[in-house]
Amino acid sequence: MAKATKKQALGRGLSALLKDPENDIQSVSDKNADKVIGSVVELDVNSIEVNPFQPRSNFNDEALHELASSIRELGIIQPITVRKLGYDNYQLVSGERRFRAAKLVGLDTIPSYIRIANDQESLEMALVENIQRQDLDPIEIALSYQRLIDEVEVTQEKLSERVGKKRSTISNYLRLLKLDPIIQTGMRDGFIGMGHGRALINIQKKKDQLNLYEQVVSNALSVRETEKLVKQYQGGGELKIDSAKKKEMPGFVAKHIDSMKEHLATDVSISTSASGKGKIVIPFHSKEEFQRLKKILVGD
Repeated sequence: MAKATKKQALGRGLSALLKDPENDIQSVSDKNADKVIGSVVELDVNSIEVNPFQPRSNFNDEALHELASSIRELGIIQPITVRKLGYDNYQLVSGERRFRAAKLVGLDTIPSYIRIANDQESLEMALVENIQRQDLDPIEIALSYQRLIDEVEVTQEKLSERVGKKRSTISNYLRLLKLDPIIQTGMRDGFIGMGHGRALINIQKKKDQLNLYEQVVSNALSVRETEKLVKQYQGGGELKIDSAKKKEMPGFVAKHIDSMKEHLATDVSISTSASGKGKIVIPFHSKEEFQRLKKILVGD
């Protein structure tokens, strides 16, 4: 009973410190900073702003609602991390999914670790925390590594130490950023994996890179088959794909592809992934042809 009373008193004390404008803590050297920094405190969600340095741009709506349901039943198990900006004003460093889900549920407060950090430290914390996540695609990870190198000004060697990854691993991710943006998007959307990307990066010409990428996606080639295709290209031989490996086009696509080509009067290509996602590519070769296609698709 005594322990519970002490814990409640500590909570009231921290709350009073944070709500007292005369005792506004801005740096680690301020009075009472040691009582607040690193503590877990229930903060008003309206006093927290989203971190502009957040490297993650995609938040899956379905997964977010699933997390919201879990929070509604069990509460927030792991606190978010915030940095103190000013009086009753905080900014997210990590935990944006939990923060968004908490707002979906309608929570008024959220448990938060309080940190004091400048913008560069905040960026580094957000990027490093983001890299440790398990659900990032390879391009998100590569972009986070690149931002740490460019904006925090660390070498690949130092970066390796900070994130606990081999330098060669970091280098392999960074090389993916040399892929054509269309291929990067395909990787983010799950059409190909990192192994496919590492094989395709060996193709210097972007036009040929895209050509091979389309063949990889259209025929659902494995990483090993993609590597073989790249070697054939580099050897100057004819590109051969085992017909048995060619992916059969779904019926609902095959049924309409010819009519789409006829309607648009151009060679439409469609690729699909095993998960059922797909992509329609409509090529054009001039400004005039683009305007013609635009008129057909969306009108004047």
